[in-house]
Amino acid sequence: MITDEALIEQARQAMTNAYVPYSKFHVGAALLTKTGKVYTGCNVEIASFGATNCAERTAVWKAVSEEGRLEIEKIAIVSDDPGYIYPCGICRQVLAEFADDEMQIIATNKSGEYRVVRFGDILPNAFRSF
Repeated sequence: MITDEALIEQARQAMTNAYVPYSKFHVGAALLTKTGKVYTGCNVEIASFGATNCAERTAVWKAVSEEGRLEIEKIAIVSDDPGYIYPCGICRQVLAEFADDEMQIIATNKSGEYRVVRFGDILPNAFRSF
């Protein structure tokens, strides 16, 4: 099983590809599936802001496009921000589609410190079809 630190490092590598000409807010994510595969993503900003995509969703889309039905074990999120970074509301709903309440969110800060929280604690009573 991949360690939290190794997953964080993969997210950090993904962050280097972030396309953020407007906000300059670089984010990377690395998710671990229950099958043991890792998928990474970065945020991509578009001039039409509604078309912008977060790092977490980029990683999810990549995983679904390769695996089909997806079950997420954990996801690490990194940024160049001094505070801890957590998924936005839209990303939380997307994650709810592919994870249970026990999925781990690894939230990091610029200093390299991290916290691990249960998904059910950051989105209680998530709307799901299962």
